[in-house]
Amino acid sequence: MQPTLLRDTALLFGRYARQTLRSPFQIFFGVLMPLLYLFFFGPLLTGLPLGREGDSWQVLVPGLLLQLGLFGASFAGFSIIMEKNWGVFDRMRVTPVSRLALLLGRVLRDAALFVFQAVLLVLVALPMGLRAPLAGILIGFGFVALLSVALASLSYALALKLPAPQSFGPAINTLAMPAMLLSGLMLPMTLAPGWLDALSHLMPFRYLVDAVREAYVGHYTTPALLYGVLVALGVAALAVTVGTRTFRSAGA
Repeated sequence: MQPTLLRDTALLFGRYARQTLRSPFQIFFGVLMPLLYLFFFGPLLTGLPLGREGDSWQVLVPGLLLQLGLFGASFAGFSIIMEKNWGVFDRMRVTPVSRLALLLGRVLRDAALFVFQAVLLVLVALPMGLRAPLAGILIGFGFVALLSVALASLSYALALKLPAPQSFGPAINTLAMPAMLLSGLMLPMTLAPGWLDALSHLMPFRYLVDAVREAYVGHYTTPALLYGVLVALGVAALAVTVGTRTFRSAGA
């Protein structure tokens, strides 16, 4: 990575990080929905056969971590819509800052925010009964970061492409809800009918969820974890490429 790109990325990351730190509501509100699932849905699963190794918390918490990244990062594009409305976007587009840096500064801030929220979620889950190896927990945070980078990049790209800001929210919901249902975030897809389980393998997020659940039971050399890493890296690389091209074509 070129020194100029590193400098520009760090500058923009610092700008957006300071904005986030000035808004504690933004930091903690995003973790509210996963916490509600943890408190009110988690106890319902205790002792139930879930078709996987590990207890119910080792099944549910990995799904909630990736739910955090899925919905949080998918809606990240709202911020660039506001920047366009306030004229900030137009002022940035005339600067010599690298278009990749304009994207990376944003998505790295998003990744840092969602990993922090993931840490809070795990800390709350521990006294509720979660038991997982430290290495598995750290691997889970890594998947949250990669998922956040990928989906935030695509979210910014979509926000720049849509002709009307009002269509952004419905478009994201249309894409995110099937992703959540088919990836087995709440319950393993092994509990589903055979046709639904087979269909879920077409959803990339399924491989991430399965990989984190493997890590949470201490399995670090299984094919599921390897597939999850490869899919996460591939999706992140593709999403950053798409996002960068969109920023360039939009004159950002």
